[in-house]
Amino acid sequence: MSIIEAVEGDITTQRTDAIVNAANASLFGGGGVDGAIHAAAGAGLLEACRQVRHRSWPAGLPVGEAVATEGFDLPARWVIHTVGPNAHRGQTDPALLASCFTRSLDVAAELSAQSVAFPAVSAGAYGWAADDVARIAVQAVREHPKPGIELVRLVLFGPRLYQTFSAALSG
Repeated sequence: MSIIEAVEGDITTQRTDAIVNAANASLFGGGGVDGAIHAAAGAGLLEACRQVRHRSWPAGLPVGEAVATEGFDLPARWVIHTVGPNAHRGQTDPALLASCFTRSLDVAAELSAQSVAFPAVSAGAYGWAADDVARIAVQAVREHPKPGIELVRLVLFGPRLYQTFSAALSG
């Protein structure tokens, strides 16, 4: 049985086997979590993302899908990139958001990761309400079989997100 926990902090400092990047479809970095992860990982991450685009996803990573690269200068060995749905663009299907978490867990299991850290995918610039993201994320993680994964850490930037996810976990 996996431990699921919420912590307030910076995902780029997590000492887990894998961290999840709330990426954009290009995989080439951006703002928020995506920009912070690219900055902390160093130039190798951008080159690895270019290779992923060239080999597997030439049109960009679809919403709800996930793919892994090395972690480069991060404490985590792997970065699992997932593209959350953007509510501002009408992408409001909860199944798309849940897929970000379940597909990321699938990829983590394929990597034999025992621990994985997630941000609040789509709760920032993509316009989803934090309560909805917390509820959907916690349900998706709880219901996923998570083979080999011993720890799922929800890493929340700031007290508001932390409190929202903590409440969802206790419910």
